[in-house]
Amino acid sequence: MTAKGKAKAKAKPPGAPSKAATVHLLKLCVGVDEIGELADWQAGRLRQHKRVYHVTRMIPKRADEIVNGGGSIYWVIRGLILVRQRITAIEPFVDEEGVERCKLVFDPELAPVRPLPRRAFQGWRYLEAADAPPDLQGEAASGDLSDAMRADLAALGLL
Repeated sequence: MTAKGKAKAKAKPPGAPSKAATVHLLKLCVGVDEIGELADWQAGRLRQHKRVYHVTRMIPKRADEIVNGGGSIYWVIRGLILVRQRITAIEPFVDEEGVERCKLVFDPELAPVRPLPRRAFQGWRYLEAADAPPDLQGEAASGDLSDAMRADLAALGLL
């Protein structure tokens, strides 16, 4: 990876202006049934590695729009987009078998969003900012509601 490519994927300094439009990533959260499980899994990763990240085979070509535009990863859990995390860096690397991969590095904070149905897919997808579900606020975002209840309330138009 060239120095230019590496710099492109780094997060901007706080307060620095960005000309990048915002784009997000959408990813299935395989093996997880609710946001609490994702939080627990990532807490273990944070303790072990001192940061939260996901390794992926494909390197996003729109890394600047994701990182410098303030993009997030939106996690699909059991067929619903339920939560997002801000992406702080995209770090390309070559694994021990010589395969190019990248680490999507996340802010550890999980932000519940208005549940939105999404069919299964492989890998990740780009999600334009205009298509991203809004964050839940107040009691709707609290851990008092189960993910299933939150999804049911959203389907009824109550969230």
